[in-house]
Amino acid sequence: ALAGVLPVYSKRGGSWALRRVFRSREKVLILCVGLTFLLICIGPIFYLPDLRGGLSNKVDNVYKVYKEMQKAGPELILPPPPLPDSVEAAADHHHGLLHNHDGLHHNLLDTQQQDHHRLEDKQRLLDKINNDAELRVLEKPKIVQISSTEANKGEVQAEENNIKIEVPKGAAEAAAVVQPPAAAAASGGAAAPADSVVVVQGGEDPDPTARQRREKVKEMVLHAWRGYKSYAWGKNELRPVSKRGHTAGIFGRQDMGATIVDALDTLYIMGLTEEFNEGRNWVHNNLDFNQLRSEMSVFETNIRFVGGLLSIYALTGDPVFRDRALHIGRKLLPAFDTPTGIPYALTNVANGISKNYAWASGGSSILSEFGTLHLEFVYLSDVSGDPIFREKVMRIRDVVRKMDVPGGLYPNYLNPKTGKWGQRHTSLGALGDSFYEYLIKAYVQSGSKDEVAREMYETAIKAITDKLVMKSHSGLTYIAESKHDRLEHKMDHLACFTAGMYGMGAHVLNSEIVENHMEIAEGIANTCHESYVRTPTGLGPESFRFSEGIEARALKSSEKYYILRPEVVEGWFYMWRYTKNPKYREWAWNMVLALEKHCRVEGGYTGIQNVYMDNPQKDDVQQSFLFAETFKYLYLIFSDDTLLSLDQWVFNTEAHPLPVVGHNSMYRKAKDAEGQW
Repeated sequence: ALAGVLPVYSKRGGSWALRRVFRSREKVLILCVGLTFLLICIGPIFYLPDLRGGLSNKVDNVYKVYKEMQKAGPELILPPPPLPDSVEAAADHHHGLLHNHDGLHHNLLDTQQQDHHRLEDKQRLLDKINNDAELRVLEKPKIVQISSTEANKGEVQAEENNIKIEVPKGAAEAAAVVQPPAAAAASGGAAAPADSVVVVQGGEDPDPTARQRREKVKEMVLHAWRGYKSYAWGKNELRPVSKRGHTAGIFGRQDMGATIVDALDTLYIMGLTEEFNEGRNWVHNNLDFNQLRSEMSVFETNIRFVGGLLSIYALTGDPVFRDRALHIGRKLLPAFDTPTGIPYALTNVANGISKNYAWASGGSSILSEFGTLHLEFVYLSDVSGDPIFREKVMRIRDVVRKMDVPGGLYPNYLNPKTGKWGQRHTSLGALGDSFYEYLIKAYVQSGSKDEVAREMYETAIKAITDKLVMKSHSGLTYIAESKHDRLEHKMDHLACFTAGMYGMGAHVLNSEIVENHMEIAEGIANTCHESYVRTPTGLGPESFRFSEGIEARALKSSEKYYILRPEVVEGWFYMWRYTKNPKYREWAWNMVLALEKHCRVEGGYTGIQNVYMDNPQKDDVQQSFLFAETFKYLYLIFSDDTLLSLDQWVFNTEAHPLPVVGHNSMYRKAKDAEGQW
């Protein structure tokens, strides 16, 4: 009977039954252990709020720990003195138990003396921690968030925050002011005046129309960037119509992301976080001139790559940009190995072989190219501590300064081997333009200390004003060219930058020479505007001429194209900052509308081949300087003056802002850099 009730307990069956029960228990144990492990690993994410705040909170926590360690620094090294009511216990600890009154009194005096010395040592150590820059490596600079109105009134409240390469969300709505004067001085930089505010983002104008128009410019930048990212990422430039990459001869035959480097500071200034980080990551991972095996233009590489990288280094402090600029700058040095020190135009960065263009007046170097290295090379020496770059451009200056200048007008060509001028052709357009621009800007960059630059500029601009500045029959001001002592009444679109140059000279120089220069500046800005409004597209030609029957119009078909150039709006930007005449903003807005109508395509923005046609053919090139210059000047003209103040920044000829010595705490000078102005 029991056989039908009790299980058959054979050895095999019994063993199997026991194992089955054991494994079930084992499964329960494993499940419990697994749940416990998951709870330990995942639980803090939900229960510890400090871990849910992202990178920003984690970085802040590091600084909190550092601050506490800093406060506790003296105690970590020197033990704190005992409290008065525990003197006897402290004496017992250090000297043994005391059994009589005399011993206690003697040890009490010793302890008080030791306490006094400890307090003095602690205070000295604390002072050293607070004052020694070497011990403040984790100190965070000040980030001040202000509105443009507060900036104008000087009502600024500082608060500690991190310098981040990733621009904070909403940065476009607040101005980022980085590195107070004390911190700049501690790091070897040039200390700005204590009440200065360096605004590099935000800077909204109080005028709602200006704010709306500025947002439109930002949308244009995003459209152009997305086209480049989609169809030409890593290439030098974009063909927005055919939607593919483009590489001009000035960049050699290889892809070096010229558009990315040219656009970085514009993206940062506009607070376009995602796009800036995309560009920054590309530079960090891909920008390497060791890969190049072709010739590159020394001039273009300097103003776009070196200048662009130095600018974004000044704005962010990210050493990646400084190091890349230094890497590229050193690749250019073989071009300076000439008998005079005047560099060649082209250099092969792989083997250092350099040469000039065959068409350039018997193999001469070009004035606007070797004369447009000074701002970048001086700043590169200052932030890297390597004096070689400053030495190279100072030698160029010495050579040019000592030469006889025929009629006071610098020819566009100079032979780097013989040290003699080439063809007698003087122009403030192509071949000559930025040489003069860098004379006045070198003076500004130095904090008005570079007297040689000032003297050279005043001498050159006086000759230009006396001999080349003209008035048309209807009263339009323009700058003619001189060829073999004969005037050619033609002005390039490139020469329209002179409105800003004349305005800057009038603004920063205290000299009789510049007394009428603001009037000339306004006249040039107006003439360049006329070259725009006299076309059906509202965009100006590459060159325009003046004669009895024609004014501010192109004559030759080779002069009628527009390639997204910035020089006209550059002049209007300076005129707006210096005069506040609202017409300059209106002219800039009309340019925005013309760009949208005639240059915008699905893939980005393209130049046009004839500005005098209602429906012009596209040239299918989105130039890298569209980001660096044209968009930047359009954005700034609709911004408050505090954004990239002209008292604190000087723009290189590619519109990359570089800090002014003594007026900008973002100068970031290396400790071992010795500046000689």
